[in-house]
Amino acid sequence: MTREEKTAAIAELQEELGNSSFFYLTDSSTLTVAKINKFRRMCFERGIKIKVAKNTLIQKAMESASEDKGYQALYDCLKGPTTILISANPKAPAQLLEEFRKTEQRPILKAAYIDTSVYLGDEQLTALTKLKSKDEMVGEIIGLLQSPAIRLAGQIKAAGSKLAGIVKALEERA
Repeated sequence: MTREEKTAAIAELQEELGNSSFFYLTDSSTLTVAKINKFRRMCFERGIKIKVAKNTLIQKAMESASEDKGYQALYDCLKGPTTILISANPKAPAQLLEEFRKTEQRPILKAAYIDTSVYLGDEQLTALTKLKSKDEMVGEIIGLLQSPAIRLAGQIKAAGSKLAGIVKALEERA
Protein backbone atom coordinates (compact mmCIF):
# COMPACT_ATOMS: atom_id res chain seq x y z
CA MET A 1 0.00 0.00 0.00
CA THR A 2 1.47 3.34 -1.04
CA ARG A 3 1.58 6.37 1.21
CA GLU A 4 -1.21 8.05 -0.79
CA GLU A 5 -3.43 4.97 -0.48
CA LYS A 6 -2.80 4.85 3.27
CA THR A 7 -3.62 8.55 3.61
CA ALA A 8 -6.84 8.07 1.65
CA ALA A 9 -7.80 5.01 3.73
CA ILE A 10 -7.15 6.91 6.98
CA ALA A 11 -9.24 9.86 5.76
CA GLU A 12 -12.09 7.53 4.79
CA LEU A 13 -11.99 5.75 8.16
CA GLN A 14 -11.78 9.06 9.98
CA GLU A 15 -14.88 10.33 8.16
CA GLU A 16 -16.88 7.14 8.70
CA LEU A 17 -16.01 6.81 12.39
CA GLY A 18 -16.45 10.53 12.97
CA ASN A 19 -19.92 10.53 11.41
CA SER A 20 -21.07 7.54 13.45
CA SER A 21 -21.88 7.51 17.14
CA PHE A 22 -22.06 3.71 17.18
CA PHE A 23 -19.51 1.21 15.92
CA TYR A 24 -18.24 -2.20 16.92
CA LEU A 25 -14.77 -3.71 16.55
CA THR A 26 -14.88 -7.46 15.98
CA ASP A 27 -12.60 -10.35 15.10
CA SER A 28 -14.00 -12.42 12.26
CA SER A 29 -10.83 -14.33 11.46
CA THR A 30 -11.05 -18.07 10.77
CA LEU A 31 -14.49 -17.69 9.14
CA THR A 32 -14.67 -19.23 5.69
CA VAL A 33 -15.41 -17.08 2.65
CA ALA A 34 -18.95 -18.47 2.49
CA LYS A 35 -19.58 -17.60 6.14
CA ILE A 36 -18.11 -14.11 5.74
CA ASN A 37 -20.33 -13.55 2.69
CA LYS A 38 -23.35 -14.71 4.70
CA PHE A 39 -22.38 -12.32 7.52
CA ARG A 40 -21.92 -9.43 5.06
CA ARG A 41 -25.33 -10.16 3.54
CA MET A 42 -26.93 -10.10 6.99
CA CYS A 43 -25.19 -6.77 7.71
CA PHE A 44 -26.46 -5.31 4.44
CA GLU A 45 -30.03 -6.44 5.17
CA ARG A 46 -29.96 -4.68 8.54
CA GLY A 47 -28.32 -1.48 7.34
CA ILE A 48 -25.01 -2.18 9.05
CA LYS A 49 -21.88 -1.09 7.22
CA ILE A 50 -19.02 -3.59 7.46
CA LYS A 51 -15.42 -2.58 6.90
CA VAL A 52 -12.13 -4.44 7.22
CA ALA A 53 -9.00 -2.35 7.74
CA LYS A 54 -5.51 -2.58 9.14
CA ASN A 55 -5.24 -1.83 12.83
CA THR A 56 -2.60 0.84 12.33
CA LEU A 57 -4.83 2.71 9.89
CA ILE A 58 -7.80 2.45 12.26
CA GLN A 59 -5.71 3.76 15.14
CA LYS A 60 -4.33 6.65 13.09
CA ALA A 61 -7.87 7.59 12.06
CA MET A 62 -8.94 7.52 15.71
CA GLU A 63 -5.88 9.47 16.85
CA SER A 64 -6.67 12.28 14.43
CA ALA A 65 -10.12 12.74 16.00
CA SER A 66 -10.62 15.07 18.95
CA GLU A 67 -9.80 13.72 22.41
CA ASP A 68 -13.35 14.21 23.69
CA LYS A 69 -14.47 11.30 21.45
CA GLY A 70 -12.76 8.92 23.89
CA TYR A 71 -11.23 6.59 21.32
CA GLN A 72 -8.10 6.06 23.48
CA ALA A 73 -9.70 3.15 25.32
CA LEU A 74 -10.10 1.29 22.02
CA TYR A 75 -6.40 1.28 21.09
CA ASP A 76 -5.64 -1.87 23.12
CA CYS A 77 -8.30 -3.79 21.16
CA LEU A 78 -6.57 -3.12 17.86
CA LYS A 79 -4.61 -6.36 17.75
CA GLY A 80 -5.18 -9.16 15.29
CA PRO A 81 -7.72 -9.01 12.46
CA THR A 82 -10.30 -6.27 12.96
CA THR A 83 -13.67 -5.85 11.29
CA ILE A 84 -15.62 -2.65 11.93
CA LEU A 85 -19.42 -2.68 12.07
CA ILE A 86 -20.98 0.79 11.74
CA SER A 87 -24.67 1.36 12.38
CA ALA A 88 -27.21 4.09 13.07
CA ASN A 89 -28.84 1.85 15.68
CA PRO A 90 -26.65 1.17 18.75
CA LYS A 91 -27.87 -2.36 19.37
CA ALA A 92 -28.33 -3.63 15.79
CA PRO A 93 -24.74 -4.94 15.45
CA ALA A 94 -24.96 -6.64 18.86
CA GLN A 95 -28.20 -8.35 17.89
CA LEU A 96 -26.66 -9.42 14.58
CA LEU A 97 -23.57 -10.83 16.30
CA GLU A 98 -25.72 -12.70 18.79
CA GLU A 99 -27.89 -14.16 16.04
CA PHE A 100 -24.94 -15.12 13.82
CA ARG A 101 -23.13 -16.75 16.73
CA LYS A 102 -25.98 -19.15 17.36
CA THR A 103 -24.43 -21.24 14.57
CA GLU A 104 -20.84 -19.89 14.48
CA GLN A 105 -18.16 -19.10 17.04
CA ARG A 106 -17.09 -15.86 15.38
CA PRO A 107 -17.12 -12.86 14.98
CA ILE A 108 -15.97 -12.10 18.50
CA LEU A 109 -16.67 -8.67 19.93
CA LYS A 110 -13.45 -6.84 20.75
CA ALA A 111 -15.06 -3.53 21.69
CA ALA A 112 -18.06 -1.32 21.05
CA TYR A 113 -18.23 2.46 20.93
CA ILE A 114 -21.67 3.83 21.85
CA ASP A 115 -21.97 7.63 22.22
CA THR A 116 -18.52 8.09 23.83
CA SER A 117 -19.03 5.00 26.03
CA VAL A 118 -16.68 2.09 25.41
CA TYR A 119 -17.62 -1.54 26.03
CA LEU A 120 -14.62 -3.85 26.05
CA GLY A 121 -14.70 -7.58 25.52
CA ASP A 122 -17.02 -10.24 24.19
CA GLU A 123 -18.78 -10.61 27.56
CA GLN A 124 -20.41 -7.19 26.96
CA LEU A 125 -22.45 -8.54 24.03
CA THR A 126 -25.55 -9.41 26.07
CA ALA A 127 -25.54 -5.98 27.74
CA LEU A 128 -25.29 -4.31 24.33
CA THR A 129 -28.29 -6.24 22.98
CA LYS A 130 -30.39 -4.83 25.82
CA LEU A 131 -29.54 -1.19 25.11
CA LYS A 132 -32.54 0.98 24.37
CA SER A 133 -32.60 3.09 21.25
CA LYS A 134 -33.27 6.80 21.36
CA ASP A 135 -36.83 6.26 20.07
CA GLU A 136 -37.55 3.67 22.78
CA MET A 137 -36.25 6.02 25.48
CA VAL A 138 -38.32 8.95 24.17
CA GLY A 139 -41.41 6.72 24.09
CA GLU A 140 -40.87 5.64 27.70
CA ILE A 141 -40.38 9.23 28.86
CA ILE A 142 -43.54 10.38 27.07
CA GLY A 143 -45.47 7.49 28.62
CA LEU A 144 -44.20 8.40 32.08
CA LEU A 145 -45.09 12.05 31.59
CA GLN A 146 -48.58 11.25 30.32
CA SER A 147 -49.39 8.77 33.07
CA PRO A 148 -50.12 11.32 35.88
CA ALA A 149 -52.16 13.51 33.54
CA ILE A 150 -54.27 10.55 32.39
CA ARG A 151 -54.91 9.49 35.99
CA LEU A 152 -55.84 13.05 37.00
CA ALA A 153 -58.24 13.38 34.08
CA GLY A 154 -59.83 10.05 35.03
CA GLN A 155 -60.31 11.14 38.64
CA ILE A 156 -61.79 14.48 37.60
CA LYS A 157 -64.19 12.71 35.27
CA ALA A 158 -65.14 10.22 37.99
CA ALA A 159 -65.64 13.00 40.54
CA GLY A 160 -67.78 14.90 38.04
CA SER A 161 -69.94 11.82 37.45
CA LYS A 162 -70.39 11.30 41.19
CA LEU A 163 -71.31 14.94 41.68
CA ALA A 164 -73.81 14.82 38.82
CA GLY A 165 -75.34 11.67 40.33
CA ILE A 166 -75.71 13.33 43.73
CA VAL A 167 -77.27 16.45 42.21
CA LYS A 168 -79.71 14.31 40.22
CA ALA A 169 -80.67 12.28 43.32
CA LEU A 170 -81.27 15.46 45.33
CA GLU A 171 -83.32 16.91 42.51
CA GLU A 172 -85.52 13.81 42.36
CA ARG A 173 -86.15 13.97 46.14
CA ALA A 174 -87.28 17.54 46.00
